Amino acid sequence: MRLSLLKIRTFTLLVLLCFAPIQQVFAAVEIEDGQGTVKFDRAPERVVVLNWDILEQVLALDVVPVGAPNLADYRQWVVKPAAPESIQDIGSRSEPNLEKIASLHPDVIIAASPQKDLLPILKQIAPVVFLPNFSEHDNAAKEALAHLALLGKLFNKEALAKQRLAEIEYGFETLRNRLAAHFELPLDVVVMRFSTPNSVFIYTEHSTTQYVVEKLGLNNPIVVEPKPWGVKQERINRLQFIEEGYVLYVQPFPQADKLNESMLWQAMPFVKKGHFNDVRSVWNYGGALSLLYMAEAITDSLMKLAPTP
Repeated sequence: MRLSLLKIRTFTLLVLLCFAPIQQVFAAVEIEDGQGTVKFDRAPERVVVLNWDILEQVLALDVVPVGAPNLADYRQWVVKPAAPESIQDIGSRSEPNLEKIASLHPDVIIAASPQKDLLPILKQIAPVVFLPNFSEHDNAAKEALAHLALLGKLFNKEALAKQRLAEIEYGFETLRNRLAAHFELPLDVVVMRFSTPNSVFIYTEHSTTQYVVEKLGLNNPIVVEPKPWGVKQERINRLQFIEEGYVLYVQPFPQADKLNESMLWQAMPFVKKGHFNDVRSVWNYGGALSLLYMAEAITDSLMKLAPTP
């Protein structure tokens, strides 16, 4: 009788020990998204994301979604972090394929501003987490950093999210020190994109680019009030007053060779001084890690123009 009771107790203890880790993994999750409180019985595993910034964020947390939009374009424009081939393409960001999403049986759908009108339909497929960004009211970079922390909580990866955020901040400091060794900071720098050889996209206040410029110890001498997506199109002559500063344009710009034919461009003070350069392609509307990738690209571009000691 005593032996049988001992066996029962031993078996019960083994069962409890075996299932203890599972209880931790399947702990309930509660977060606050763009519409209110969202609750889950456990951290979602099958994830569908509907925007590139969200795809970047979940990949940064070592979460590989089962579905995401415009993957071929993501791999061309965003590039990092790399999107694994196992992810299935669910159509465009503006018009995702709802039947395809449903067929993936997601535990959660993570949507962003371009999908706001689809939220009622998406909620019929699976629970939805809504993470809007890039309106004129958002400080886009701070929102991206907050979203990474929130997703860390959603996926029970809070420690990894904190690590990623610390890596980003450390990266900014390292790059700022690298620039300070060659330039007197703050340094006037305009980071922009070409629309055509005669017009440019200037990044505004509250944009991710402006945030990165400031974190690097740089100063944008062209101040533009906040706009949706943090960008405003201007004529190229807006740059003509950059006397001592630097101008960096983000790739791709297929018509770059036409700049040599433009008398207006060649007459710019910063062009005459050789204070301009291109910046390798980076995504200015991404998640938290894009901030660091952008900072690295801007720093590398400026260092090519660094004064000779």
